[in-house]
Amino acid sequence: MSGLFRASFNSFSISAKLVRWLSFSLAMVVCLPWVYAGAIDLSPRLLSYVASRWGGGAEERLKGWSNFVTLQQQRRENRAVDPDSRSSPVYATNRLWAGVPYLSDQSNWGMDDYWATPVEVMGINHADCEDYAIAKYFTLKELGVPVSKMRITYVRALRWNEPHMVLAYYPEPDSEPYILDNLTDRIDVASDRRDLEPIYSFNDDDLWTAGSAAKAGKSSQIRLWRGLIEKMDKEQRM
Repeated sequence: MSGLFRASFNSFSISAKLVRWLSFSLAMVVCLPWVYAGAIDLSPRLLSYVASRWGGGAEERLKGWSNFVTLQQQRRENRAVDPDSRSSPVYATNRLWAGVPYLSDQSNWGMDDYWATPVEVMGINHADCEDYAIAKYFTLKELGVPVSKMRITYVRALRWNEPHMVLAYYPEPDSEPYILDNLTDRIDVASDRRDLEPIYSFNDDDLWTAGSAAKAGKSSQIRLWRGLIEKMDKEQRM
């Protein structure tokens, strides 16, 4: 497979706004050491912090997330291959995070672009598009899905001509990916999402631009991703 979704996605134009965003976010830096351990190591201190910041309901939501992961891990041997199957961990994870209400970063955090950790999302109980994609990514990673099968994908939502973020799941390395998107409960293959124009994608290790199968660099080049990993590491140190 070539390109971010399929070869047919290899021709696109990027708005001036997106160019500025990419230039700002993809500034080259020295790679940081990878210190992140896990998404849901919920220490008593972390739970206490979450409860003090967002109330007791936040602690219960975090425990619910942890219980969800534990249950899915116990069902590992019975996993369905089809991501759209109700017994698939991909389907279950998509449904879990769909239950979090949407709220823009400006309304949620008082800034135009903030990448929240899954703990923060469960704590405040709201999410913007990138928060859903990130939370699904780390949940599936906890469930044993290799990061090589997932890419957090920055796109343009053509219907609104706005930047947007989704999670692309590749059942096989050369297969067409399935798209997990907070705009819909459906998990569609990329060719059915003609309303999305891919720009770039990344996972724990690597970065790709649309229209090229070659790696464009490391995900540590993305400023907001580095900041997210640093926050997650601090959470796990509590």
